[in-house]
Amino acid sequence: MPIRPENRGRYPSNWRDISLRIRTVRAAGRCECRGECGRGTHTGRCPNRNGGQAYGTGSKVVLTVAHLDHTPENVDDSNLRAMCQGCHLHYDRDHHRETAAATRRAAVEAAGQLTIGGPA
Repeated sequence: MPIRPENRGRYPSNWRDISLRIRTVRAAGRCECRGECGRGTHTGRCPNRNGGQAYGTGSKVVLTVAHLDHTPENVDDSNLRAMCQGCHLHYDRDHHRETAAATRRAAVEAAGQLTIGGPA
């Protein structure tokens, strides 16, 4: 998954090497999700392989590396998991929802709007 420009500085300078090692060496090109994503579509390890067809959709699989704690600075192997784009997006869904809501609130406040329950 592409790194958002505002988050690039949070990743170590050798992130590409770390990501490549996790995806190719440790995961051998296969999604490492064992259901943590919460999709409920696979039992055991996800069958998706980088470059192959995704089960269920037939789309091309892109293997990514997820930060289990959603903290890009934490590149300890135990915090990283090679995941197909489907598992990664589903794993991050609540985190994305929270950050999107915070971004919207900040934009409203920056525009001088008051939030419900905010200061009068």
